[in-house]
Amino acid sequence: MKKIMALVLMSSSSIVSAQWQALPETAPAPADNPTTTEKVVLGQTLFFDPRLSSTGTVSCNSCHNVMAGGDDNRAVSMGVNGHLGGRSAPTVWNAAFNSTQFWDGRANTLEDQAKGPMTNPIEMGMKNHHAVMDRIKNIKAYKVLFQQAFGDHKMTIDQTVKAIAAYERTLITPNSAFDQYVKGDKTALTSKQQKGMQLFANIGCVSCHSGAAFNGQQDIKIGTPVLMKFPTFENNAYVKQFDLKADKGRETVTGKQADAHMFRIPTLRNIALTAPYFHNGKVSNLHTAVKVMAKTQLNRNLKQQQVDEIVAFLNSLSGDFPKQTMPRLPATENNTLLN
Repeated sequence: MKKIMALVLMSSSSIVSAQWQALPETAPAPADNPTTTEKVVLGQTLFFDPRLSSTGTVSCNSCHNVMAGGDDNRAVSMGVNGHLGGRSAPTVWNAAFNSTQFWDGRANTLEDQAKGPMTNPIEMGMKNHHAVMDRIKNIKAYKVLFQQAFGDHKMTIDQTVKAIAAYERTLITPNSAFDQYVKGDKTALTSKQQKGMQLFANIGCVSCHSGAAFNGQQDIKIGTPVLMKFPTFENNAYVKQFDLKADKGRETVTGKQADAHMFRIPTLRNIALTAPYFHNGKVSNLHTAVKVMAKTQLNRNLKQQQVDEIVAFLNSLSGDFPKQTMPRLPATENNTLLN
């Protein structure tokens, strides 16, 4: 809290030097899953392969489109057989900088996260992970890719999710206008964006959205959920209008009443590209999202000019997207694995 108060009182130039952080160009990898080129190649192929789903229609990329903002721009995602999920898909871009995954923080690592959707009946719908691996093992060319990535032919679910996670750790978007500004280019942000940056600090947005990824994490401690209660202030029209109390958040995982409406703090990186907003995808545009956050989290009613300035600043957080070349998926010859 002392850091935040100091930030609020500093001048714009002082804030840059003391608090704001540019996004790192590489993501940390766990000791048991170092990032290698071969692993990334396998992981990307698996990420795009819809045969990891029961119907052969849903891949990781279906909900986390890396050809766009890393999500699907839907209020809630569509899984196998047209089933709709209960929450909006978070972006996969810069997800490597989250200490936990999913809105409720139920997965500690990217590897843990990758396992979940495969066997979720609404998402990818596979019976179990044995069924996933049986299908992958029956695709001849995958044996070569696994051998290159792991040096053996075991082809396990743990190797599968390690490869997917390794690929996801390459999905970093540095060098935004904000990053350039923080690194010393004072022309990188417009006057309006600089005002929004100052306002973002002054009204208290940084109390949650701090750190290089604007996700509340100064240091990434894997497995430690960084949560906020949403909504915090409930006596306003937005709570009912956007149905913000319907989802119990982390309480659905822990069963603890104290965890009611607690959610992982989402990154604001590339936030301009990932509408609709919030866990339920009920807010369709960023201007409204800023108003909702100001009122429900800070009990502040912002003027339109203030909203415009903050939105201008948030637009400066869109970074450079590394080029993605869609992989050629290994084929099954003379037959299909799909019923």
